[in-house]
Amino acid sequence: MNQHRSYTPEELRYLSLLSRMYPTVRAAGTEIINLQAILNLPKGCEHFISDVHGEHEAFLHILNSCSGVVRERIDLLFSDSIPKAQREQLATLIYYPKEKLEQLKPQIQDLDEWYRITLHRLIALARLVTERYSRSKVRKALPEDFAYILEELLYTHGETQDKKGYFENIIATIIEIGLAPDVIAAVCELVKWAAVDHLHLVGDIFDRGPRADIIMDSLLKHHSVDIQWGNHDILWMGAASGSRTLVATVLANSIHYNNLEVVETGYGISLRPLSVFANEAYKHCDVSRFAVKLTGDDAASVTQKEQLLSARMHKAITVMLFKLEGQKILRHPEYGMEDRLLLDKIDYENKCITIGGVRYPLEDTDFPTVDPADPYALTPEEEAVIDQLTASFRHSEKLQRHVRFLYSKGSLYKIYNGNLLFHGCIPMDEKGDFLAFRLDGTERRGKDFLDYCDVAARQAYYYKLGTAERMLGMDFLWFLWAGRNSPIFGRDRMTTFERRLIADESAWTEPKNAYYTLYEDPEICDKILREFGLEGPHCHIINGHVPVKAKKGESPIKGGGKLIVIDGGFCKAYQSTSGIAGYTLIYNSRSLRIVAHQPFVGRTRAIRENYDISSSTNLFERMEDRQKILETDTGRDLQKRIDDLRLLLDAYRDGVVTEDH
Repeated sequence: MNQHRSYTPEELRYLSLLSRMYPTVRAAGTEIINLQAILNLPKGCEHFISDVHGEHEAFLHILNSCSGVVRERIDLLFSDSIPKAQREQLATLIYYPKEKLEQLKPQIQDLDEWYRITLHRLIALARLVTERYSRSKVRKALPEDFAYILEELLYTHGETQDKKGYFENIIATIIEIGLAPDVIAAVCELVKWAAVDHLHLVGDIFDRGPRADIIMDSLLKHHSVDIQWGNHDILWMGAASGSRTLVATVLANSIHYNNLEVVETGYGISLRPLSVFANEAYKHCDVSRFAVKLTGDDAASVTQKEQLLSARMHKAITVMLFKLEGQKILRHPEYGMEDRLLLDKIDYENKCITIGGVRYPLEDTDFPTVDPADPYALTPEEEAVIDQLTASFRHSEKLQRHVRFLYSKGSLYKIYNGNLLFHGCIPMDEKGDFLAFRLDGTERRGKDFLDYCDVAARQAYYYKLGTAERMLGMDFLWFLWAGRNSPIFGRDRMTTFERRLIADESAWTEPKNAYYTLYEDPEICDKILREFGLEGPHCHIINGHVPVKAKKGESPIKGGGKLIVIDGGFCKAYQSTSGIAGYTLIYNSRSLRIVAHQPFVGRTRAIRENYDISSSTNLFERMEDRQKILETDTGRDLQKRIDDLRLLLDAYRDGVVTEDH
């Protein structure tokens, strides 16, 4: 008789719970077989994107095309059988199925035949891109209305005449009953789903571009995504949490770049309280230093009266911002930012200020709401305006839904399949040591500091409104946005005051943390990876935040291949600096490759002319062997589940847990 193993009370409790999901030996055994099979499938494709900055059209195109993966699969399958122009049209159809179909219909003479050919091609492509997945996983991704039909088309092959006839009959019926456009759209969505298994968004969804809310809506629908918070995401998270300082910052930025569409149209936030106050309080003030930036069509379409109102609003909210930031710095000496208290340093008589021992003339000292004797105090009118605006941010249902998603899917950093992802930096000194931050009476550095930051960021949103804990969290979100050497800001100071009021551009400099010099050194990159428990030839740091100056020959690959900077460059304002529209990263079972993109021509032209984003690929790391799921984080989790199920089988056989037939 075999010796039975012993089980701890904790194991028995767990196995009893597990037996509810797998109540028999057969059920547990079948699941072990299924999971073991999945472990031997190829690793799924990961897609890394960063710094999209509200440029929703370019982002959605990159997302739809999977940074060229879809077109690559089309060419692989059809390069010998379909002309290039038709392959381009097929790619556009997959990216924008409904819009492209509407554009094509009037041009096609025999629409039924076109439907038949297109469905054949799409099904063949769908078979190719889904072959790395289990049939069960594909089934779960199919739209409910067409799940049975699509599964039959995917797994019915024409090896025999009967099978071929069966397949053709399904296609013919789809066309006959008028469902071809819907089925085509469903297969296009399946191709895009299968092309990329998981999306990483390495920060900065918000600001600069017109509609970050549209980007957020698309992320909410994505099948598998994680987000590493960027400084501009933290800014909006803080505004949604109820931080008056970060509300003022969002509005100052949005007005300055003439980008209020996302605030007013996207999130339904009215700026009337600010416009009424600014028109009254700053009616007789010089607002030339607060003129908004107008580009392209905006320069011709915005009237002088509208520009004047915008400049007054910009000045009004910026002055409030300087006051609120000063209050935070005074509340938190541990931030070490007393040198950024500037309102009280203004010499009104001589119209100048001394910063860092340097005396600068001020272009504007006309601040009717600033009391030189108490410069950081809001007037009653300012209090009322900022409170109204903050309430609007807190009560925007759409914004709150998006920010909850950012908290649920996001974090300050992520470790995934051997890669360390974060938006900004790991703060370091010039010697390469991790900077220490003394918070709550404890010194924190490296991973410990980032873990603290992540917890504090959540405290700002989830603690009860009005509590000291929530206030501390909201203040800390401001520190993450603009604080000295913050891990997602990564600079010594934010010089908004200097940029608005001082003409001498030497005062505008924002020195970067030493990290941005040191990350060229492979040993520094290895040190950071070890700090987060990563070591090995295929471990990398993946960053966003800082545009790569490609036109000056700068490479996005740092530290001897240990670190990759993928600032997306989506924002048009940054493209003159980088020379391109940034980078994305593709990590599949065979290789790691970086994709450089040229600026996007726009959604309308892309659909009409089958225009794709011009991209070039640099394959900089090839795997020795094709990676399987068993080598990934998901695989390790599945292996633990297999081990648990094997233990359950033993418990059934030993009689310590009984089957439920």
